[in-house]
Amino acid sequence: MFGQKKKSFFGRLQEKIEDVIRMRPEIDEEMMEELEEVLISSDVGMDTTFKIIGQLREDIKKQNIRDSEDVKACIKKIIKNLIDKGQAHQLSENIPLIILMVGVNGSGKTTSIGKLGYHLKQEGKSVLLAAADTFRAAASEQLEIWGDRIGVNVIKHKEGADPSAVIFDAIQAAKARNIDILICDTAGRLQTKKNLMTELEKMYKVINREYPEAEKETLLVLDAATGKNAVSQAKEFDEVSQITGIVLTKLDGTAKGGIVITIGDMFEIPVKFIGVGEGIEDLEPFDAEQFTEDLF
Repeated sequence: MFGQKKKSFFGRLQEKIEDVIRMRPEIDEEMMEELEEVLISSDVGMDTTFKIIGQLREDIKKQNIRDSEDVKACIKKIIKNLIDKGQAHQLSENIPLIILMVGVNGSGKTTSIGKLGYHLKQEGKSVLLAAADTFRAAASEQLEIWGDRIGVNVIKHKEGADPSAVIFDAIQAAKARNIDILICDTAGRLQTKKNLMTELEKMYKVINREYPEAEKETLLVLDAATGKNAVSQAKEFDEVSQITGIVLTKLDGTAKGGIVITIGDMFEIPVKFIGVGEGIEDLEPFDAEQFTEDLF
């Protein structure tokens, strides 16, 4: 079951869809247009909305649906098919595991690292953090605060140091201490895409050379409240890094949340975690089935 704050968004979208269906007992073009408006206003992208409504029209025709209540079940099935990537939604269970966290400044990356570290510790895993976002002022200090809060050590260098050198030292520490999961904070500066790509390539090279037996994940942190910008960031980062999953933050009462559906439609990358509030426990594994159930 997802967090109560997130369900408040679902409740609003559900109410909007039910209002449209209740006010229009007959399935007609006006119903389709109003459902379209509801989805777009909930941050479902236009292309994805048109795809959903187009599929809905087909299903209504093929299944000879005449009861407007059955329309809701149809939309639910269409959305689930768009977002469900099966087992890919789960974080790798192989140990040792190295997780690179990427994302633009302000997306909630460092906070998500802290919450993810807490979540993994609750599962009984040993965790180490690496402060490889060395160019953002106070980034390592922010990560250290989270490390202290969740009882996890942080490997860091001076501000402006080579991020790959931090990764190198963190790997040596993880091996020496027999750590299960190493989570690495990395810089996210899309305005210098070429430099970012070079930086990430160096990190991957160090990881593959120093810890070839470790499983690797690269998680992209996106702010759900930014809507279209989040989709643009996903495209940009997908071009420069080997993303294995998405962490969607701020999916609470302040976010419209339809971005989950758009991302599910536009990318093969699965959503792996969602941030549903400010608390330390408010980062939850994503479950497509539960998401759709809560949505409707």
